[in-house]
Amino acid sequence: MRFADEGFEPYVLSMPTSTAIPLVCDSPHSGVIYPADFLSCLPASVLRSGEDTYVDELWQALPSVGATLLAANFPRTYIDPNRELDDIDPNILAEPWTSELHPTEKSRLGHGLIWSSVRNQEMYDRKLWVAEVENRIGTYHQPYHAALNQQIENAYERFGGVWHLNLHSMPSNSYELLEIDTDKPLADFVLGDRDGTTCDPTLTGIIEDFLLECGYTVARNDPFKGVALIARIGRPEENRHSLQIEVNRALYMDEDSYEKSANFTTLQKDLAQLGVKVADFVKLLI
Repeated sequence: MRFADEGFEPYVLSMPTSTAIPLVCDSPHSGVIYPADFLSCLPASVLRSGEDTYVDELWQALPSVGATLLAANFPRTYIDPNRELDDIDPNILAEPWTSELHPTEKSRLGHGLIWSSVRNQEMYDRKLWVAEVENRIGTYHQPYHAALNQQIENAYERFGGVWHLNLHSMPSNSYELLEIDTDKPLADFVLGDRDGTTCDPTLTGIIEDFLLECGYTVARNDPFKGVALIARIGRPEENRHSLQIEVNRALYMDEDSYEKSANFTTLQKDLAQLGVKVADFVKLLI
């Protein structure tokens, strides 16, 4: 992580390095550059727990199979690109919002468009002004969405279909953080398609089978079904498919020090091979 003294590019867009296919991938939460106007009262060690640290690096081979990979540079604790613009808790604001708000369960947990808490600790010792939230939207959230939408629409126009992978990581204590009372262990991977509504189940099955063959445990939609991005993009009836992939952070990093573990390279290689499998599937359909 680093703190920015001035503005920076909101994302990194990696284009295909081989023949392009309609596979568009994005990592909306792997950003580690913290804007100067963040002004949270929490220490960096706590703020970083909101990062999907290294997810873009884990999947860095995707452009080599013809995919596009978009990765945010800004942290989701500052503004979350996987939330809709009206998913704001009005209690975090110093003044009324400019239109009607529709906070979701994510906002109740402190993880709406603008995060209000991390690890049950308050993010700010003040209320936020509307103008500063609007600046976050215009400077970071909207450019990220515009870049992703352009890649999605370009692929759809050229090929008549598009496949989107929304890439994330999840804390190993996710059930606890989500206030879910269960004794079952968190899977190594969670595939989210909003209960089968956003993606061709064949692709989901191919990914699940590959991961199981590698020795990983896999769950579907438990506890993560996917949020704003796949809900917006995934319309299988229009040949627009979107799948969220969550990887358990305990597989590849120390969740306290944020250092890569010895297994990082192995997981990275497995995901590179998974990228080949997904690309082969997409190529059959174009």
